[in-house]
Parts: sequence; C-alpha cells; structure tokens
Amino acid sequence: MTEKPCPLSRPEVDGIVERFPTPFHFYEEERIRETARRFSNAFAWVPGGYRNYFAVKALPNPHVMRVLHEEGMGFDCSSLPELLLCEQIGVTREELFFTSNDTPAEEFREARRVGARINLDDISHIPFLERVAGIPEFACIRYNPGPLREGNAIIGSPEEAKYGFTRDQVIDGYRLLQRKGVRRFGLHTMVASNELNPDYFIETARMVFELAAEIHERLGIRIELVNLGGGIGIPYRPDQDPADIEYVSNGIRKLYGDIVVQGELDPLAIAMENGRCITGPHGYLVSRVRHTKQTYKQFVGLDATMADLMRPGMYGAYHHISVPGKEHLPLDEEYDVTGSLCENNDKFAIDRKLPKIEVGDYVVIHDTGAHGHAMGFNYNGKLRAAELLRRPDGSVHRIRRAETVEDYFATLDFTQLDAEG
Repeated sequence: MTEKPCPLSRPEVDGIVERFPTPFHFYEEERIRETARRFSNAFAWVPGGYRNYFAVKALPNPHVMRVLHEEGMGFDCSSLPELLLCEQIGVTREELFFTSNDTPAEEFREARRVGARINLDDISHIPFLERVAGIPEFACIRYNPGPLREGNAIIGSPEEAKYGFTRDQVIDGYRLLQRKGVRRFGLHTMVASNELNPDYFIETARMVFELAAEIHERLGIRIELVNLGGGIGIPYRPDQDPADIEYVSNGIRKLYGDIVVQGELDPLAIAMENGRCITGPHGYLVSRVRHTKQTYKQFVGLDATMADLMRPGMYGAYHHISVPGKEHLPLDEEYDVTGSLCENNDKFAIDRKLPKIEVGDYVVIHDTGAHGHAMGFNYNGKLRAAELLRRPDGSVHRIRRAETVEDYFATLDFTQLDAEG
C-alpha cells in the first residue's frame, strides 16, 4: 500500500492562490532531492560509475532540472530544444545523452556541438550522422530485443516498437562504427515504461550485460557504458507498492559480478534514464471546482482540463484525488471529475468515490510531476497552467507562468490576414 497524503492544507492553498490562481502544477523540491539521492546511494557500488540521466521529456523545467543536476544527475534529451534547455543551465558534454528517433540533421549537429553522448536508433543513422555532423569518439547503440523480451502496456511489445536495432544489426552497427573511427562505445535499451515489478529491471540488466559480453567476444569491442534505460514506475494507485530500488540495485550488482567481471568488462559504467519515478510522485495539479452538475451521473467541473493533464484521457490512467479540508470526511459520493474541454474524454476520474464536493472546493490531483505539464496542449484554445515549486524552507515560487491569450496568438501571422482584407 502507498500512502497518498494531501500535500497542502486548505489554508495553505488559500494562501498560495492569493498570489498564483488555480490551476497550477505544484512540485516539492525536498522530496525530489530525497528521491535523487536514493538512486545515487543505491548504485554507489558501480565500479565504473553510475549516473541517472533524467528524461527531460518528463518535466522540462530548468528550475527542477537544476535541482536534479545539483544532486548529480545528467539529462536524457530527444530534441534540439531539450539540448538547448540543458545548455541554458550549464549542462553539456557527457552529462547529456541524446536519444532520439527519426532524427533530423540539425539535431545531430546540435548534439555534436554540445558534446552529448549520441545514442543511435537505427543502423542507417550511422552514415547519416557521418554525413551531416561527423562521427564522434563515443557512440551508443539502442538495442531492441524484439521477441526476446516482453514490453508492457505503455511502451508496447518490442517487436511493434519503432525504436532500436535488431540483435544482428547491433553487431553490424558496432563493426561499422569501429571502421569509421569510433573508439569508445555504449550500449542502451529501453523496453518498459511505468513498470513496478523490480525483477523486470534486473532481467533487463542481465540481457544487456550478456549482449555486451557477446560483443566483446565477437568483435573485440569493450563496451565502457551500458544504459539500462528508464521505465521504473510509480504507484499511482494507493493499493500499489513502489518498485524497491535497493532490491533492483542488489540484483544488478550480483549480475555484474557473474557476467561483467567474468566477461572481463570490469569496470563498466552503468547509466539509467529514469524520469517518472524521480519527479512524478512529487508533483500535483491543483484546481478549483467551478461547477457541479447532476444528470444521469454526478459531475464535478474543474478549472483545469485535459490540456493540463493528458494521461487520464489518453491512457485511462488513474490519478489519486484529494480535497483539501475534507480529507477526513467519508467518501460517500460518486463523481466524474471533468474539465471544460469539448471532448467527452476530458475526465480526470470516472465514478470516483469522494467526499461531498461543493463549488469553490479545491481538488488536488496526485502524481503529476512527470508527463503532466509536459504533455500539455492548446486544443480548444486552452491555455497551459503555471508551475510552482515549494523550496525546502517552505517558500513557494512560480517557476513557469500560466500561458496567456497573447501567447496563444503569438505564432499567428495577422499581417497576412490584414493584407487579404
């Protein structure tokens, strides 16, 4: 079981709203730091060094990213703007992984310019990279195990995934990279997302360690870094248990001795690219009840919409809900909790048991610290919410303002409209 306490009391929300109106995403810096340190401590044993490259796509805010960098994390980027965002906070070179697919030339050039570790998604990208940006000293290959591994509901079956090299292509790819002058090599995989079974990640390490040993035996190439990907999930539901990070670490440590040391690959650096489990549980979408409605069901209408949190509408994902000031009341009413988007899947919860809700109540939606604000959009002309960060001293700071109508219009060319008129 996972405790889901409301992070804010009703008076605390009232005080914040005097400065920053709802809706907003709210993050807790101290808890983010604690989680980052837990990962670092769990893998401190790795002889070649350990680093988690936080997946920027999960929470691309420089204030949170700086906190994570202070705790020793690097960043996994998949686009030019993400690379530039990292550069803005002073993170370059081997603290960056660039993991992309269907990659345009300008993004490879940018990754080379900032010195990021380039993770290749397809064997055809090797000559393409050479032509548009040049071959780096270090290169990494993304392995897709196909039928050798099962994926999960979010990332899907590896055979159906658009990512990565087949096993035969991995061998051919390293051989080609070696001929083109690469002298330092990495190996990467990513086969699950939001997975809570800790044994899954241990078995992923076994698969990658064994492949690294095979590459060494067949090609004489010594892999210096393996990136085990991310995908460690979080318990969105109170009846779920979190993945035991120390258990995962201990399992990987045993395999390191059995495979890496025995295969003469020691010392080997280990990387991961977790995002969701680092910040996800430490973020919340705070909204106010705008309307209630009773027809064939009871509805609670919020001032937030699916544009602020896409996961429930997109995946049918569960997010826990608290009502500040009513935490101890019985959950004796059943509601659909909705936004105002003109789409019927604009629902944060369906048939959810909650205390009696009234107009003006606040609703706190849990576990939005990853793939929350980042997946926002402007359909229906909806404007994305602000982001707030509570510092360890208890002070609350705005780290991204809410969008305005002027922002929404900023990319439109009204001069052409005037000319046509």
